[in-house]
Amino acid sequence: MIKISVIIPIYNSEKYLKRCLDSIINQTIRELEIICVDDGSTDNSLQTLNKYSKRDNRIIIINRENLGVSAARNAGLKIAKGKYIGFVDSDDWIHLDFFEKLYTAAEKYKADAACTGIKRCYESGKIIDKLKVHQEQILITVAEKYKFLEIPKKCYLWNKIYKKSELDRQQLLFKENIDMCEDVFFLIRFLYFSVKVITVPNTYYYYWVNNKSVSRTMSDKNQIDKLAARADFIQFSREHHIICDEKFYVKNKTFYKFLGIPILKIYEWETIKKYYLFGLIPVFEKRISL
Repeated sequence: MIKISVIIPIYNSEKYLKRCLDSIINQTIRELEIICVDDGSTDNSLQTLNKYSKRDNRIIIINRENLGVSAARNAGLKIAKGKYIGFVDSDDWIHLDFFEKLYTAAEKYKADAACTGIKRCYESGKIIDKLKVHQEQILITVAEKYKFLEIPKKCYLWNKIYKKSELDRQQLLFKENIDMCEDVFFLIRFLYFSVKVITVPNTYYYYWVNNKSVSRTMSDKNQIDKLAARADFIQFSREHHIICDEKFYVKNKTFYKFLGIPILKIYEWETIKKYYLFGLIPVFEKRISL
C-alpha cells in the first residue's frame, strides 16, 4: 500500500535537488511513491533524477515540456496512487520523520489534511520560524482553519499532506498558467470544503530562500498572478461569507515618513480610504464613490 504520493515539480534545480531527494528517500516512513515532474529543465536536473531512480525504485519520473509549476503538480496528481498527497519544492527539504508524523496524525484523527511547522532558511545560515505548531490541534470550522493557518496571508502548500479521496471529491487541481501565489487558489478551496485538519508539532518543512526562484522574481507576469490570486480570494470569501483580516482587501497603501519614522499611512479599499497617524491611530476616513 502506498501511504503517501510525494509530488516534486522540478525546473533547473540541479544545485539543490540532491538535498531535496535525500530528505525524501530517507524518510522513516517507507511506503512512498516519489513523483518527480521535470518541467523542461535545461540543466542537469533530469540526469540527477535518472541517477536517483536507479538507486530507489519508488521514484517515478515525468519528463515534459515547460508548462509551469501548477501544470507539473497536476501531472503528478493525475497518476498519484497514495492515500495522501504531499508536495515538496525541489530546492527545499524536510525532516526525516516529516511524512511519518503527518501520516500517523492524519490516520489517528481521520483528518482530511495534516499540517506542521515551517522553517525559512537563508544562505547566510539564518533560520527563522515561518509557521509554528506547538501541539496537536483539531481544526474543524472554516474560521478555525483559516485563523490558525493564517489564510490567505500564509497559503503554504508544502507543509501539509492531503487525503487524496478528498481532493478527488472536490475535483481539485491547480489553476494552470499561474507561476506565483498558485497555492492560494488551491488551499482556500481545500480548507473550506474539507471537514477536518490536524496540526502536528515537532517536525518541519525547510523552505529555502532562493533569490533566483520564480517566487522571488517580481516580473510583470508575477505581479499579475499575485493580483489574480488576491482577486480570486476576495471573490471566493464574499461568495462563501468568509471573514478575514480587512487589510487583505486593501487595493492600495501609501506611506509618508519623516526621518524614517512612519507619520501617516493611508489604506484604500474599494469604497473607503482610511488615514492612520503613525500607522496606528485612525484619524480620518473618506468614502469613495463607485
